[in-house]
Amino acid sequence: MASLSRDPENENIALDQIDQREYTSGSEPLDRSPSAEFSLPPVDGGRDAWLLLAACWGVEAMTFGFGFSFGVFQEYYSNNAPFAGSSGIAAIGTTTTGVLYLGTPFVNALCRLYPRQARWYTLAGLFMSSLALALSSFCTTIPQLVVSQGILFGIGGCFAYCPCTLYIDEWFVKRKGLAYGIVWGAAGLGGAIFPPMLNALLRNVGFQTTTRICAGILFGSSAPLAFFIKPRLPYSAVTQNRRLNMRFVTSKLFILYQTANVVQALGYFLPSIYLPSYARTSFEASTFLSALTVMLVNLAASVGLMVMGSLSDRLTVTTCTLISAMGVATSVLLIWGLSASLPALYVFCICYGLFAGSWASIWPGIMREVSNRSEEAGLGLSDPVMVQGHLCIGRGVGNIISGPLSDSLIRGMPWQGKTLGGFGSGYGPLILFTGLTGLMSGMNFVWKKLGFF
Repeated sequence: MASLSRDPENENIALDQIDQREYTSGSEPLDRSPSAEFSLPPVDGGRDAWLLLAACWGVEAMTFGFGFSFGVFQEYYSNNAPFAGSSGIAAIGTTTTGVLYLGTPFVNALCRLYPRQARWYTLAGLFMSSLALALSSFCTTIPQLVVSQGILFGIGGCFAYCPCTLYIDEWFVKRKGLAYGIVWGAAGLGGAIFPPMLNALLRNVGFQTTTRICAGILFGSSAPLAFFIKPRLPYSAVTQNRRLNMRFVTSKLFILYQTANVVQALGYFLPSIYLPSYARTSFEASTFLSALTVMLVNLAASVGLMVMGSLSDRLTVTTCTLISAMGVATSVLLIWGLSASLPALYVFCICYGLFAGSWASIWPGIMREVSNRSEEAGLGLSDPVMVQGHLCIGRGVGNIISGPLSDSLIRGMPWQGKTLGGFGSGYGPLILFTGLTGLMSGMNFVWKKLGFF
């Protein structure tokens, strides 16, 4: 029997031709009625596909956009009652992003195991995230905020966006990388727009009212979009074996890609954490001009994700990683490392966002290659969505480690006044580490040339 379930040349699939290997024990029977044949909507285009993509973009912008903007709350908590002077404030934001990333494979697995219920995960997750924000308005201690804004918001956001990943994989084939790049770019745009809005709200109406307004905005603006986030394939055609195959994690190919993924994440988050303080201490920039550094990184990352997503549909994975790695190393080590003015720093922010921020758009190529090669290596069929979930784990681990690691890199302001530009600012080791990890993220281009895979 011909396997057409993943063939990009067959946009309208006759259900009785779907490869039975993917739907073994635990599957529901396929609908073989004549009306079911050739009834699937087209991939890579059409009204439903673009509506889904737009809805996923909105959900991503709201969940990750708010998640990436918690640095604004962190600054407010550090300087205002009842949280000023408390320890552990930084753990709120890192918990949020950590849960968003680390929870992905588990929610993806639930989506595969219970596909009928997965359609409503987005709405339930948005409700949970909004409720978490509303509950945080009653918090009076940092541990309470870690639970509400960190854990509960992160879990809700994870349930909200995971179905997006699942259904984009069904609706887009030849343009898969571009589709993921567009949606994932929404997080960067949200991370650029929300901070000034949150700053204004916190300054004018205070913490409690701000969190309640944000809860209303989050649910009111994105909940209607959840009804457009729907599967392309009928439930019987997407039900997976309840014993999900994770054997791909033992393959050399995945291990090498995951290693590069973790290395990239170790350095990726550092500039966004320290650029505002770097701009203030090195160039005496105002609050807005300091915050503009992160806004430029996020805006450029949105563009970079779309561009790299389009490239990943045409180029090999290792070529894409090399482009990202060389761009990051050049922008960090040369522009930031040697910059001696605020305008030059802004140039770095744009270049860094374009090349470093585009990394996630390489994932669709990794998902495709690992899935295909796992079957060839005798590891069985591997779900590309589960590959993406494990890549999120790598990124989450890198995110969590980078926080305490960065403190040790700048402790005592090493190299300050002893060399040129940014390297002599006291942030030199951090700049060097970020540049080297960015460069090493392209290591698989070399490994492939040497025949490691």
